[in-house]
Amino acid sequence: MSMSDDLAPALLPRHIAIIMDGNNRYGKIHNLGKGQGHIAGKDALDPIVEYCVSTGIEVLTVFAFSSENWQRPPSEVALLMHLLSLTINEQMPRMVKYRIRLRFIGDRSQLSDDLQTLMADAEAKTADFDAMTLVIAISYGGQWDIAYAAKQLVQQVQAGQLSIDDINKEKLGEYVQLADAPEVDMLIRTGGEYRLSNFLLWQSAYAELFFTPTLWPDFSVDELAAMLEDFAQRQRRFGKTSEQVVTAQQIS
Repeated sequence: MSMSDDLAPALLPRHIAIIMDGNNRYGKIHNLGKGQGHIAGKDALDPIVEYCVSTGIEVLTVFAFSSENWQRPPSEVALLMHLLSLTINEQMPRMVKYRIRLRFIGDRSQLSDDLQTLMADAEAKTADFDAMTLVIAISYGGQWDIAYAAKQLVQQVQAGQLSIDDINKEKLGEYVQLADAPEVDMLIRTGGEYRLSNFLLWQSAYAELFFTPTLWPDFSVDELAAMLEDFAQRQRRFGKTSEQVVTAQQIS
């Protein structure tokens, strides 16, 4: 039993997002063959998914391939695309066993037809599962996400379906990716870097940030549990004073 098993549901994040960084460095440190660090990273996801669903997390979003990753060497991009296909196929039995819904966010237009079909099929087969939602971000960038949402609003204005005066942050928020999911409460980045790298910029506006030097293939359930303990101790004010937060908690 991990420490977070004793936490009340109200103290847990509803939505965890993870930037899974450090695969290449892991491979170099362990003298693995080219691309083997990414394979190790793929396998590291399984226990994290199972732990999150058992703990009661509603949504887990992982950054698998960013819009900027297309700039990497073609051989590495091809390997990552292959591993994404493997990941989807390997995750499906787990999705069925634990009744986890599988979703994807990102610009699918840049992906192969075969991968797009695989993604759509996985989403359809798990659409009614409600134990947790696993979201895999592929060809995703937070700036692209916001720009694409704005473009949809502009199209509605041009078509006379929406007044420009009706556009506000709530309306824009209806068109970003994962608009129907809880906002990100907890964002984790492995690998020792201290930046968001264009990941879920809108959705993580009030997320609690956690950075660890642990490379993604070494990231464990125990470390995640310790982070959840830390999260439960943080006071989330959302612009209010500490006194206002305490008073609201006492009333509720």
